[in-house]
Amino acid sequence: MSMTTSTQPIQFFHRGRIVDVSGVHPTRSVLDWVREDARCTGTKEGCNEGDCGACTVVIGELADPGEKGAIGGLRLQTVNACIQFLPTLHGKALFTVEDLKAQCGHGHDAQQHDKHPVQRLHPVQQAMVDCHGSQCGFCTPGFVMSLWSTYEHHQEGQTRPTRQQLADDLSGNLCRCTGYRPILDAGQRMFDLPAVRLDTKPVVEALTALKHEHTFDYAAPLGQRLDHFHAPTTLAELAALREAKPAAQLLAGSTDVGLWVNKQFRDLGDIIYVGDVAEMKAIEERPDELYLGAGASLESAFAALVRRVPSLTDVWLRFASPPIRNAGTIGGNVANGSPIGDSPPVLMALDAEIELRRANAVRRMPLPDFYVDYMKNRLEPGEFVQGLAIPKAALARQVRAYKVSKRFDCDISALCGGFAIDLDGDVVKDVRLAFGGMAAIVRRAANAEAALIGKPWTQATVNAAKLALAKDFTPLTDMRASADYRLQVAQNLLQRLWLETRTTDPLPVEATSVWSVMPHAVAVEGV
Repeated sequence: MSMTTSTQPIQFFHRGRIVDVSGVHPTRSVLDWVREDARCTGTKEGCNEGDCGACTVVIGELADPGEKGAIGGLRLQTVNACIQFLPTLHGKALFTVEDLKAQCGHGHDAQQHDKHPVQRLHPVQQAMVDCHGSQCGFCTPGFVMSLWSTYEHHQEGQTRPTRQQLADDLSGNLCRCTGYRPILDAGQRMFDLPAVRLDTKPVVEALTALKHEHTFDYAAPLGQRLDHFHAPTTLAELAALREAKPAAQLLAGSTDVGLWVNKQFRDLGDIIYVGDVAEMKAIEERPDELYLGAGASLESAFAALVRRVPSLTDVWLRFASPPIRNAGTIGGNVANGSPIGDSPPVLMALDAEIELRRANAVRRMPLPDFYVDYMKNRLEPGEFVQGLAIPKAALARQVRAYKVSKRFDCDISALCGGFAIDLDGDVVKDVRLAFGGMAAIVRRAANAEAALIGKPWTQATVNAAKLALAKDFTPLTDMRASADYRLQVAQNLLQRLWLETRTTDPLPVEATSVWSVMPHAVAVEGV
């Protein structure tokens, strides 16, 4: 049986040039290609599921004109190479730890260097050496790439990060065999060394040459079958493709789908990638609502929410890790339907509506109505999540979100609560209590809400709502928490909500949030 191995090659910028890749399966990971094909073995495989950060690389894309945070016309973001599929690199730039050595070679006399060869390190790497931040070294390249991203962004803005900002940026790099201190020391010291910057001009020129306006189609064989990877660039193309191929796997940030391949060995078949559709990433301030395109990254979506509701800062900074938040999307986190997802409780508390599209038909429904049962939703064949709409009236309420997990940073929730309350004097006018981790789906606590509405916002009323929670949920026991623990903590979170929002002597944020007393990175400029 004869098959064409590809309709178009995968083209991206790597190690100073544009590379063309054909014949590899669409689900081949960036990490496998880097190590096995490109022989850039500095990048390591640890967990192979996007948790440990050993495989951290930086992806570069052309920035929009005037984009805040851009570096010489590029948008640079850390991602986990182990769960990114290679075709998603098409039209982008890939930076690995090997690129840092290449940067250090610029501007030096090659002949003199040949006579007196000296191993020159990038300031990030040299700082790790100077501060004894590397022990066995296996995790070090991932740390270095996260620090390099931080280095470039702060050098561009002529700023220096605090230790807490560095800790936030490194929250997705979990191995700490030398302890936290020397790695954070290195993050500060790297700015004291002679600066070495990325030359963005050749990268921008290469990506401009690769820029494409229509759907990128790639295909490669799997046995006797040809699997396709479609990457539309417009919403109309995406809608047409989805209608024509309702059985194809939709792919956004690959932070979950990548695990299906790596850990469950699933056969995905044809893939429709939404990551190149700019319209899907839109975050818009509309007259009556805040609109989040389904393709907006978790990082940018939560930044927009935190700008309007600062009390969501804690759950934002503890939502996975920067590489996961950079790659994962708000629509993907919602559509995934996980009962322990962190964004649905927050969005339900904010009365969000989910916007679904099939061809040219668009419909909306309240987010709680979208979920039917465990991993089951109301999407129809050929339909996809287009966006989420949050009414501005909901943003004006007192809003809180609490994440409870075994590990403070970069961990899956045992449970997550999203709450919003509207008081009329000392009486509860309206309230939303949404929980993840308490049932087969994320949902609101109807009985507890009923126990609060129209009642005075007092300890006695809160106690009644706590008892009502036992009627709302019968949680499960699993590896993350027992059923009794989940119910008790859910009740305790209601108590915390009251302590923070009671009309008499509410607890200040300094008494309840560690982030309020630790300077951290909150990039919430713009929409």
